[in-house]
Amino acid sequence: MQYYSLQNPTHKVSFETAVTTSMAPDKGLYFPEVIPQLDPAFIKNLDKYSDHEIGYEVIKAFVGDEIPEDKLKKIVADTLHFPFPIQKVSRATYALELFHGPTLAFKDVGARFMAGCLGYFRRNANTPVTVLVATSGDTGAAVASGFYNVPGVEVIILYPSRMVSTLQEKQLTTLGGNIRALEVLGTFDDCQQMVKTAFLDQEVQAKRPLTSANSINVARWLPQMFYYFLAYKQMKAAHPNVVFSVPSGNFGNICAGMMAAAIGLPVHHFIAATNTNDTVPRYMQSGKYEPGRAVPTLSNAMDVADPSNFVRVLELYGKNLPQLAASMSSYSFSDKETARTMERVYKESHYMLDPHGAVGYLGLQKYLAEDPEVTGVFLETAHPVKFEDTAPKSIRDEIHTPAKVMSLYGKEKSSIVIPADYSALKKTLMQLEFQNSELSR
Repeated sequence: MQYYSLQNPTHKVSFETAVTTSMAPDKGLYFPEVIPQLDPAFIKNLDKYSDHEIGYEVIKAFVGDEIPEDKLKKIVADTLHFPFPIQKVSRATYALELFHGPTLAFKDVGARFMAGCLGYFRRNANTPVTVLVATSGDTGAAVASGFYNVPGVEVIILYPSRMVSTLQEKQLTTLGGNIRALEVLGTFDDCQQMVKTAFLDQEVQAKRPLTSANSINVARWLPQMFYYFLAYKQMKAAHPNVVFSVPSGNFGNICAGMMAAAIGLPVHHFIAATNTNDTVPRYMQSGKYEPGRAVPTLSNAMDVADPSNFVRVLELYGKNLPQLAASMSSYSFSDKETARTMERVYKESHYMLDPHGAVGYLGLQKYLAEDPEVTGVFLETAHPVKFEDTAPKSIRDEIHTPAKVMSLYGKEKSSIVIPADYSALKKTLMQLEFQNSELSR
């Protein structure tokens, strides 16, 4: 499989190069040259396959022969080592719970898959690599967990100061070892732009080779297809017409779902539900892509005004807005609507939403009002405890704290505070010493 730059389709690279460099030299995101098609018999008999078998069949064509079959199967097995249950919330409304992994968020899937791929590609490397990643909340924690103590890999995470939850910050800043956190006095968009600039800085790359673990990286983006297939496996017997409502920030998650549909998964429709950072819902109405500046909300992992992966969504649909609109609706919701929904759903269904899941739930209900003949699945992307400090007071005491995160609250935060300025990031990258130079397992 070859991958081309969305800025220049003539620039093509292997899967390995796309993973290890993240972005093309022209700043373009990589996109698969061919969209493979799954055997219809595989889809028809999905319930007869294990989760690991499904994951391997879904991803193998995107990897090609660059990772041996046995190694790729092990990477998939290590990625899908926790459950992805579907819970009924109300009539025609189901939650796909993606928070049962090590950091209680959906991004554990992509981070663990990418860590496995990068670990394989760098098995014989004689220099360490730095994974440089921007996070609006959950990406950093998942990447830190996935890459913790991976030989020859160092992780540097940029996050916006005071714009992540207490638990998210603890997950970012307390691991130590080969994981370091930079606390940026700005927004997620500032962090993301600084990271993109660093990738193109030859002086920095000469000092410390960089790659990204944001969803701009194909090995972070594509494995998110797995849980759409696993959800359909659970739903298909009783609910053939399934729509997915996806809380959307950087749009990597919903784009993976759309790729799952493109390779053969029968999805009736997608809903991209956003908070007040509503660039895409406005685009769907006007046809004009006009990102503003990100504003902080209760659903902080979605506080993205200029979503990187939306160019991949457009590529899937030939940059044709009517074709995209036939497959995806997009709605935005306020913090007030989010909080009220969290309270109401817990009161009526005794189901605890996190703020992101609440936005997904709201998007699904709006769509179901227009098309009541379908069954809806919204993605519950993070455990509610990650947002305990901002949840409505009426339900805060009802949020369960998993035992595996209790110890984090007592750990001391360690971060380097920098301004939202690329020169500050460059200075830090040039001065920091590698914390993990072990190059063999």
